[in-house]
Amino acid sequence: MNLEPTIRNAPKILVADDSLIIQKTVLMALKQEGYQVLVSRDISEILSTMRREKPDVILLDLSYPLDADYVGGPSQDGFFVIEWLRRTSGSEKVPIIIISAADPTTYQNQVQAYGIAACFRKPLNRVELLTAIQVALHPNHEASSTNTAATNSPP
Repeated sequence: MNLEPTIRNAPKILVADDSLIIQKTVLMALKQEGYQVLVSRDISEILSTMRREKPDVILLDLSYPLDADYVGGPSQDGFFVIEWLRRTSGSEKVPIIIISAADPTTYQNQVQAYGIAACFRKPLNRVELLTAIQVALHPNHEASSTNTAATNSPP
């Protein structure tokens, strides 16, 4: 894949959500800010994209439709992905931002236990989400609404 220098050096953001509307909306917002954007629509795609692309931040939905291939197997949702990431070398410290229709207070204990960077309830607020991504990418610097991925150096 041939990417322009500003795009090639921009942070990679993985948008992991089964909703096509969320994928497209977030994809457009992130590309406007100069990020490289990867999209995964199901659990298996998320895990393979993580291994192959090594994103800098993950925007992760918690709910996924039941996968017919895993009926009778372990429950697979966003927390399954988080557990897998936290146990996998090379991805254990990747910042995760939860984007979910669920009320964040219902899973606050897991958020603290897994070191989740931020949580957002759908519908998403574009400015708040972009600010949270900046904070996740640069935890030692205060994010500014005027900063963009294209003008900042990658982490």
